[in-house]
Amino acid sequence: MTTSHDLSTRAAVEELLHRIGQGDPERIAELYADGCDWRFDWPEEEHGRADTPWIRHRSTRADAAAHYRELAAYHVPERADTRVERILVDGEDAVVLGVIRQTAEPTGRAYAARFALHLTIRTGMVVRHHVYEDSLAVARAFARPEAHRRLP
Repeated sequence: MTTSHDLSTRAAVEELLHRIGQGDPERIAELYADGCDWRFDWPEEEHGRADTPWIRHRSTRADAAAHYRELAAYHVPERADTRVERILVDGEDAVVLGVIRQTAEPTGRAYAARFALHLTIRTGMVVRHHVYEDSLAVARAFARPEAHRRLP
């Protein structure tokens, strides 16, 4: 049974995805609450590395805008494609499943990474943004040639 809460969560998630597709970091960030619980399922020692600075925990609207700016700066925009395969909604929570195809700007290496994005929406704002993705695919695409040989 679909509730009105499910519908408002779905609408907020769809609006977020629409804005991400448009690529304006400031407009995207308007949908994030200050105090958002933003996490990446990457090893902590990999957070904030110079070659992948967008991969780190966040908590503010300004952090959200910075994330989308950094993500864009380190990828080739005309070679990007994201496919959302499913949006699952249960009350305030939504899970977005899909695949990201990007090209690392510094190395020119393309990669594909399956992802699950767990969002929680309250009063139309994102209060949880947890990303689970193929971190090895991303790390390989950004690795310097000597480091690339050491990756599994």
